[in-house]
Amino acid sequence: MTDTKTEKIEKTDAEWRAQLTPEQYRIAREKGTEPAFSGALYQNHDTGTYHCVACGAELFTSGTKFDSGSGWPSFWLPVTPDAVETHEDNSYGMRRIEATCARCGSHLGHVFPDGPRPTGLRYCINSASLNFEKAK
Repeated sequence: MTDTKTEKIEKTDAEWRAQLTPEQYRIAREKGTEPAFSGALYQNHDTGTYHCVACGAELFTSGTKFDSGSGWPSFWLPVTPDAVETHEDNSYGMRRIEATCARCGSHLGHVFPDGPRPTGLRYCINSASLNFEKAK
């Protein structure tokens, strides 16, 4: 597992733009979102690990993914307690909790208190913010 406490990734805007596709950049670095039910990983049911598209940090496992009906990949727990950071987000006249990659600060999505047990949380994550590594 990636230890997100050991290494913070910082790059210039130009470096992020060169590394990411325009859609990945818009979502991960500019706090965008993809349309519901459109993401490549929304219907992914393979066993494996979800990584940050920007820095490769491990964020979630398929064992905590569930179908929330929201239109985005949803997870009830990050891979480690320090893999994902949360921040208050008051944009668009709403009060939400933003989820970001703890290693590089990329926007992942939002966290809601309507998930399944045992956490009761729903990490609602953009597919464009993730890469998936299938288990071997």
